[in-house]
Amino acid sequence: MNNNATDPRTVTVWSDIGCPWASLALHTLRAAAGERGADIRIDHRAFPLELFNDQPTPRFIVEPEVIVIGARRPELGWRVWSGRESDYPSSTLTALEAVQAAKAPTVGGLRGSDELDAALRRAFYAESRCISIIPVILEIARECAHVDAEELAKALERGAGRPEVYAQWRVAQGPEIQGSPHLFASGGYTRHNPGASFEWTRDPNRGGLPRLDGYDDGWTRELLDLLTG
Repeated sequence: MNNNATDPRTVTVWSDIGCPWASLALHTLRAAAGERGADIRIDHRAFPLELFNDQPTPRFIVEPEVIVIGARRPELGWRVWSGRESDYPSSTLTALEAVQAAKAPTVGGLRGSDELDAALRRAFYAESRCISIIPVILEIARECAHVDAEELAKALERGAGRPEVYAQWRVAQGPEIQGSPHLFASGGYTRHNPGASFEWTRDPNRGGLPRLDGYDDGWTRELLDLLTG
């Protein structure tokens, strides 16, 4: 599976929808591209944390990261989970599969796939919607202008997206992919979690907290210069 897209305007992003750092990077890139009026494509590849870790991504890790990122970047509109406790997503696997399934031309192509990815992240981090289940995923898809939700429903019923997620997970176990997010573009561009300077005060399993010392979005200028020539 080649990380170097044939279209020089395309950036390949390996990530998990349940990873706040990936969601920050993608929001920052999309916003910068919008401000510049740059026509870019984002090709999403799955870095499914729950398959790597053999467990759901722990809420006690995700929510402190949401807090420190959301406080630093309030324009994200993020908040801690405000829905019913029983609705908190225990898995993002189906959401990752839907993003892959949406790449089909009959569903939305790369544009529709990226639009759905952004909407799923917004639904989780800002709207406290349970993106683990297909009815909610399809509800979100209907809000996306470039996604045919009915075709997506048919694709998910056939199991579309799952083989791609598992194939990408196997690739992501190699040394080239360092984590979520990892970005690749033409000319040998590669960045893991760009812009973020953070560390955990200690092991989060022992009560540690994330400390975001800085976030420099200058990486988007370098990447957009490369993508737009």
